[in-house]
Amino acid sequence: MISSIVARVSAAVLALAGFPLLFASDDLLPLLIPGMPSQATWLGQLVAAAWLSIAFYNWNTRDTLLGGIYGRPAVLLNLGVYLVSALSLLKVGPALPLVRLGAIPLALLAIVYAVLLLRGPLDRSAGR
Repeated sequence: MISSIVARVSAAVLALAGFPLLFASDDLLPLLIPGMPSQATWLGQLVAAAWLSIAFYNWNTRDTLLGGIYGRPAVLLNLGVYLVSALSLLKVGPALPLVRLGAIPLALLAIVYAVLLLRGPLDRSAGR
């Protein structure tokens, strides 16, 4: 049950960030990164492709147990993407405080996946 909720929330977060970035990166990136040249907005589409791929993966694994021996690849994938994304957004200078706020949900999900990696499945039925 908990694994399903975590996978669904993760898929929703990545999809909500990925779809706008995929289809409107030429409008969004100059707002998020002042001074970004319009020729470089394809970088946003590459990030969106990665986030959407992981969102689809999470959606397809929403009924499996996260953590343990069989769910470890999904946990490592999500831990990696959320940890790197959160740290990257935290590194943004003080000129963009709104962008730094985006690191909060990413950091929380990184912590959840770190707990799943180190502790194992959080579902009660996992030990039975």
